Amino acid sequence: MPLLAIETSCDETCAAVMSEDARLLSNVVASQEIHEQYGGVVPELASRMHLQHIAGVVRKALQRAEVAPQQLNALAVTHGPGLIGSLLVGLSFAKGMALDLGVPLLGINHLEGHLFSNNISPEGPQPPFLSLIVSGGHSILAYVEDWQRYRILGETQDDAAGEAFDKVARILGLPYPGGPQIEKLAATGNAHAIAFPVARLKDAPFDFSFSGLKTAVLYHVRKALGNAAATLGEAQSLTSLKADIAASFQHALITAILETTVRAHEKYPVASVALAGGVACNKALRAALVKLGEARGFQVFYPPPIYCTDNAAMIARAAVIRLTHPRRANGSAYQLAPQPGLKLGSSE
Repeated sequence: MPLLAIETSCDETCAAVMSEDARLLSNVVASQEIHEQYGGVVPELASRMHLQHIAGVVRKALQRAEVAPQQLNALAVTHGPGLIGSLLVGLSFAKGMALDLGVPLLGINHLEGHLFSNNISPEGPQPPFLSLIVSGGHSILAYVEDWQRYRILGETQDDAAGEAFDKVARILGLPYPGGPQIEKLAATGNAHAIAFPVARLKDAPFDFSFSGLKTAVLYHVRKALGNAAATLGEAQSLTSLKADIAASFQHALITAILETTVRAHEKYPVASVALAGGVACNKALRAALVKLGEARGFQVFYPPPIYCTDNAAMIARAAVIRLTHPRRANGSAYQLAPQPGLKLGSSE
């Protein structure tokens, strides 16, 4: 019997249907392009758009899976972390639908979904493994000791990796979202043109810090572009300068992630490292991590792009794992409230 999963933690309205043996039957994502004009997600607009989309997205997911609502044996929904208004829309819809159908409801941690996004594929990593969750809101290094047993080794102390990409894109005058724009521009630049700083935290060896890197880019751009009018003149030269900045920034950020991964792998010499989250779409990061894995003897996993960004397939997979490997009591999911600051590994 299949289950339906709903994800509305930020600005994508998502629904997916998965069988109890973890076969993905459908996955529907409705993105909100309205935020591009504001250079970032506007929470109130996001929740309004979820209200408009959620019924249609759920209906489409069920139709594509060829599953009637009465055939569902459970519902799963993201209840944190995320934007409180967005979470509330998905959670309220899921509660109402589960009550109407008389089926169990599971509250799923959004980060837990990312953690197991590589396991949507049957060839995904098996515990124990290290997981790097890098997105617009999170930069987390976690140790997955077993199904339903994992802990955070390190987090970002300031900006998340995806947040740093967006801010640097804004500095360079690139549109939102910034990650794909920086990656595209960096492909034409020299990654070693500028020696941007890589934060190394002695007291927190598994943590990340990208705020200083972003500030270094800002100061460099102010200095370089301040002189550009007098020394560069041609638009092509200015484009080349921006490409070098983008490439050098991306190189410094990836270096920080790789160095932290090495320190974690020295302490936890696992056979697999899994990359997840929106920044996992970055081809340069993927290639660098694969090269590191070849040198250190671990296999690298990363999901297809559709499962890197927010989606309900990963929420469904986490729910199936919860049902298959029960470890902790979930309590009454109908009492769940949105938890914008929910941590990975927190009691559900």
